[in-house]
Amino acid sequence: MRERGVPGGSSPRRPAEPERAFVAVAHGSSDPRAAAAIGALVPLVARRAKERGLSAPELEIAYLGHAAPSVPQVMRTFGPDAQVRVLPLLLTAAYHSKTDIPRMLARVSTGVQVTYGEPLGPHPLLLRALERRLPETALQNPAETGVVLAAAGSSDPEANATIARLAARWQAAAGWFAVRPAYASATGPTPAQAVTELRIAGARRVVVASYLLAPGLFADRIRDASLAAGAAAVSPALLPWPPAAGGGAAPEVADVLLDRYTEAGTRERAAA
Repeated sequence: MRERGVPGGSSPRRPAEPERAFVAVAHGSSDPRAAAAIGALVPLVARRAKERGLSAPELEIAYLGHAAPSVPQVMRTFGPDAQVRVLPLLLTAAYHSKTDIPRMLARVSTGVQVTYGEPLGPHPLLLRALERRLPETALQNPAETGVVLAAAGSSDPEANATIARLAARWQAAAGWFAVRPAYASATGPTPAQAVTELRIAGARRVVVASYLLAPGLFADRIRDASLAAGAAAVSPALLPWPPAAGGGAAPEVADVLLDRYTEAGTRERAAA
């Protein structure tokens, strides 16, 4: 923020406030639907912040790859004294959030004060968003419905274990027949295997909750394989595209992002 002049020059100048910024870093995809869906999060975050009475700079999106702008491109737009809260726009803590993003920020953030926040998940609001996207028939008879919690999958065992714990928590809270974790890559079971296992176990219907932020290769793979295996329905990504799919972007994602922004601010003040 640039310092403003004082009329007449007789009053002392107030120190300029540091530039503040809010950046979320997404994985990025070569599928144009993904960037479009994530871009729609920007006005949604602004609206939810206003409704909650939160003061936050306009959200800026950066990508690790496959889409622009990149993390270096965004970070280099800030002045040397800027205060930037950077959040991984990812659903689990894995290699990208633990290693890739911090390493990238260390290379390009010279002179900028960066507070690095937590990924979106796990968070109770995300389970609420997943449940809201399931068909009504599943919600009417949860004890007869098997749910597959289908995530992207990771080479980080702890990230996959987080999904398994989330599935167990959801089953206990909602009383489903069962909730099975599944992964589109890196580990098993696959969503199709989980659907088959639940049907064999006696679930009257099996639905798949796509624990993915945006549409793309994994969302398509989960949908096609799960339906072929006999799933009754597959929910869209949390930020679907086009917006009409699945009722539009989940407002819970914006709320979680704002929660993480506020948490980062608490750490920022504690470190000052």
